[in-house]
Amino acid sequence: MSRTNRQITYAKVPDGTPTLDCFALVENAVPDLQEGQVLVANRFLSVDPYIRMRMERRDSYAPVMTVGSTMVGRTAGEVIDSRCLDLPVGTHVVGRLGWQDYSVATPSELERIDTAKAPMNAYLGALGSTGITAWVGLTQFGRPQAGETVLVSAAAGAVGSVVGQLAKRLGCRAVGIAGGAEKCAFVRREYRFDACVDYKAPDFAEQLAAAAGEGYDVYFDNVGGPIFDAVLPLMRLFGRIPVCGLVSQYNATEPYGVKNLREVFNKRLTLRGFVLSDHKDLWPQAVAELQAAYGDGSLVHRDTITDGLENAPQAFIDMLAGASVGKQLVRISAGEGAR
Repeated sequence: MSRTNRQITYAKVPDGTPTLDCFALVENAVPDLQEGQVLVANRFLSVDPYIRMRMERRDSYAPVMTVGSTMVGRTAGEVIDSRCLDLPVGTHVVGRLGWQDYSVATPSELERIDTAKAPMNAYLGALGSTGITAWVGLTQFGRPQAGETVLVSAAAGAVGSVVGQLAKRLGCRAVGIAGGAEKCAFVRREYRFDACVDYKAPDFAEQLAAAAGEGYDVYFDNVGGPIFDAVLPLMRLFGRIPVCGLVSQYNATEPYGVKNLREVFNKRLTLRGFVLSDHKDLWPQAVAELQAAYGDGSLVHRDTITDGLENAPQAFIDMLAGASVGKQLVRISAGEGAR
């Protein structure tokens, strides 16, 4: 049966914040399967901050996308046609399959998921690469010890929310930074952080210092910029700072100049940037611990879900502006295992 595949393509390099004309909706026929391939109906699409870096004019830690290509992104879906014995029709999978209704893929591009244990969308968030990112950054580079204080920015977001919950599970005090009183209340209530500081408040610096107690042992940084600067003087001696992202800078047209870098020397801080793909050997351990935490109730996941592939560009733009809570997903279509 012939199928039409809708795809969102990369139409224009953004100048600062992406606009809707940076994306285009196109339609193409789904190609016939070759031996060893499967056809995946994508049910959910994850739109993530790192995609903004793939929209630059020059490579960063990953190659930039080519104008006209399908937007990159992870999806969760269901195999609906198969010429591969290992992946029969009905298998639920995740993969980096892009912003589209259907994807032709090989087994090496896919990972099986069990929707009897958790809903499909969770495997794009707390139980997927998002959760693994949080686990790797916190446990390998933050190295928190029971009784320490862990601070995380973008605490209402996908990675930050998992970091705080894992820190609590390790016996730490978890403090978040989020934008607005409502988000901060959500972080304390839903993710069970001990405190959450509103970076939009006029007394943000005072709130941040008050929540520090004797200082922050670990700062998991997702945003960079002025918030990073504000945290540095509040770090304890020999503190650790895993740098996961710089979302405050992705749309900036001029680089931010750090003012308190001297504190890295004064406090003998360890500052470590990391990229998840460098640590694939740790993924099985991370997945096992994340699933254990999900099973015992110490890890919860929350999503902001936008319906319709055609609305993915706006969802992406809104996510970069901080409009979402938890993982920003686009529900492409309904189906078994999609909740």
